[in-house]
Amino acid sequence: MQITRKHVGTLTMLGALVLSPLAMAQAAADTAPAVSKQDTAFVAKASAAGMTEVQASKLADSRAQSAAVKSFAARMVTDHTKAGDELSAVAQKDGFAPSTSPMPAQQKALAKLETLNGAAFDKAYSSMMLKDHIEAVALFKKESTSGKNDDLKSFAAQTLPTLDEHLAMAKKL
Repeated sequence: MQITRKHVGTLTMLGALVLSPLAMAQAAADTAPAVSKQDTAFVAKASAAGMTEVQASKLADSRAQSAAVKSFAARMVTDHTKAGDELSAVAQKDGFAPSTSPMPAQQKALAKLETLNGAAFDKAYSSMMLKDHIEAVALFKKESTSGKNDDLKSFAAQTLPTLDEHLAMAKKL
């Protein structure tokens, strides 16, 4: 069988039809947001920490004695709920899975807070908020400077000033 120009053209067309979807899939993969272990860990830790802040701060409404602690806690509920919603939107858009509950150590700290009232609650809550915000600032700084996903880096950088403010407030408690 002789291959004619007509056959070559037909074979070329078939090759293009077969390879075109593969080329498009590769191009889509090349433009997909980068997924790194650091970004995945950031989403898990940040979302769990945010939930912990909200749950602990809601406890302060009924268990705290100090007006300053109650005021701080109300601000934590507002700010961390907003940040949690923003993080969830970014994470889901880019294929990351936010935590659905606090980490085991955070659950233990929350359980301890649930047993306290008055001045004892205020002291434990204040200590927890200081520790948690030191950790959160470090986590968000790292993500904002060395994360691989641009959306998460941007979220971390935009949220960092609020966390710095929370840390300063926690130090005054």
